[in-house]
This record gives sequence, C-alpha cells and structure tokens, in this order.
Amino acid sequence: MRQFILLILLAISSVSLAQEVDKNLPKANDEFEAKKYADAEADYRISLSRTRKNSTASYNLGNSIYRQNQAGEAKYSYMKAIESASSRDQKHLAYHNLGNAFMKEKNYGQAVEAFKNALRNNPKDEETRYNFALAKKMLKDNPPKDDKKDKKKDDKKDDKKDQKDKEKKDDKKDKQDDKKEGDKDKKEDKGQNDQPNEPKPKPGGISKERLQNLLDAVNNEEKKIQDKVNAKKVKGKPVQTEKDW
Repeated sequence: MRQFILLILLAISSVSLAQEVDKNLPKANDEFEAKKYADAEADYRISLSRTRKNSTASYNLGNSIYRQNQAGEAKYSYMKAIESASSRDQKHLAYHNLGNAFMKEKNYGQAVEAFKNALRNNPKDEETRYNFALAKKMLKDNPPKDDKKDKKKDDKKDDKKDQKDKEKKDDKKDKQDDKKEGDKDKKEDKGQNDQPNEPKPKPGGISKERLQNLLDAVNNEEKKIQDKVNAKKVKGKPVQTEKDW
C-alpha cells in the first residue's frame, strides 16, 4: 500500500513538473505574438533547458532569433528542431525556415538543399516551391567560388608581385652601384688633381710658393741695399776719440 501511494506521489510530481515546463512555452509564444522577440527568446531557452528535445521550442526559438536579424544563429535552432521533430510537418517548417536563414547569408547552395528537403516533407507547399526556385536562380547567377582556382590566381598574383618587387630591388641596387662607381671615379679624379701637398697654380702660371720665394728674394735684396747705405753713412761720420769736456 505504501509503495502504491509513493508511486502516485511520484506521478503527481512528474505531472506538476511537466506543467511547470509547459508554462514557459505558452508565455514565450505570447511574447512572440507581441513582437517581444528578445523576451520570447529568453523563455524559449528556459523551456529548452528543461526539455532538450522539444521540437516546437527549438523551432520557435529559431524564429525569435531570426526576427532579431540573427539568421546565422537561428539556423542552429532550426537544425535542432529537425533532429527532434516527430512529424513530417514539423520537419517541413524547420527546413523551410532553415532555407530562409541560408538565403539571408547568401549561401544559396545550402538554401537549395534546405528547400528541397522541405518539399520532400510537404510537396504541396507553394511558398516553399517558390523559395526553392528562387534559391536555384540565385545560385546560378552567383556560382560558388572555386577555392583552388582562386588560390592559384592568388599565388600567380603573389608570384608576379614578388617578381616585380625583385626587379625593383635589382634596379635600385644597380642604380646604387652606378652611383657608388661614379662617386669612386670622382674621388679618384679629386685625388689626382687635388693633392693636399701640392699647391694649386694661380692665374698667370705662378704658384703661391713660388710667389712667396720671389717676395722673399726682393725683401732680401732691399735689406742688402739698406745695409750698404747704412754702412756708408757710418764711414762718412767723424769718430770722436776723446770726451768733450
């Protein structure tokens, strides 16, 4: 009897807990209808924290995030909704909105696959069919880039750039070498013409040293003449031998 009562109490507790979880989901739905997307997102997350495999909560969480212009984040909630979906209708809705999220990101290839899967679960949905056709057109008009080709192009560009840089460096080096050679020639010419111990010739062909020698010679001659004149003056003057008292 006691075991039976205990089982009843556990069942009641489980029902109460389930009812408590369910309260978050309706509240979040009301907030979503009121366009309070941030509040709805918070309550959907609370609901999912208690029941991880809730396709409806995951799908609605994705919608609330998508309405906040966060398509990249919303697609993960749609993927979780697909994993936990228990019906084709739930999968159809999740795949349809997942395709819309990929379209927002301009990932047209993934969008085509998402809409295709949505149509597999509900072939009669005309809106999904329209989105599928639009995604295929966008993919055709905007083909995905080939990373290998782009890499080869980039490598070629880099090689050309490196070659140009090398040519510029070589040209610059050649100019520098020519300049150094020219400076060397100038220095050699300067060394030949401008010896530090050799005086530069003055106009008229007389060097400074030679001019100085001539001036010295003239000065010596003048000194000799002056000495002779002074000597004659001394000879013509009478010599006084005694004191004049």
